Amino acid sequence: MNMPSLRAQHWLIFAAIGALFFACGTWLVRLAQPAEPLPGLREWQAEVFTPLADERLTLARLTAAAAGQLWLQPRLDGARLLYRAEWQTGDQPWALEAELALTQAERASLLSAFGASVQAGEQSLGEQLLAQLGSHQIASLSLTPLHDVAAERLISSLGAPRLRLALGGGQAWVYPDLGLTAHTDGERLRLLHAVPREAQQR
Repeated sequence: MNMPSLRAQHWLIFAAIGALFFACGTWLVRLAQPAEPLPGLREWQAEVFTPLADERLTLARLTAAAAGQLWLQPRLDGARLLYRAEWQTGDQPWALEAELALTQAERASLLSAFGASVQAGEQSLGEQLLAQLGSHQIASLSLTPLHDVAAERLISSLGAPRLRLALGGGQAWVYPDLGLTAHTDGERLRLLHAVPREAQQR
């Protein structure tokens, strides 16, 4: 018994189904592949995040990792001394801001020495102070990506976070061992904030 011949429409349906299966397979393969790690972040884990978590990160060590400037920020409760730099890793630039740990007496002394006031706003300080204050510890550090970064790339670099907390419009990914919190907005990484381990647990 002869089989009826397939019409052209049937071949088109078979071709469409085949193309659909191929597209689904390609998508699943891409989905299964881990995101590309962020270049340089593993090195910073050893050179910056871990020492900061252990309260061992000094200004001198941070300036060796990323050259920048000191800024004096007057406030009603005294002065904040900030270190700002741009850290370039691969093709990804980051804005870095770190606050130095100061005593209340040091805050008052800085305000007096530079004649700063809350009304005058913040001011940059000379490079000479970088060396003078090199032994001061870093109290906190923030990294803000200047280009869009997929949040999954952080997991490829540092592993999965220990804790995920819901925030307005996003999540906070917490890495307690590093004293690190990553703020995400949907699938994008918005900010990395690092503090000493004990400070994060308070």
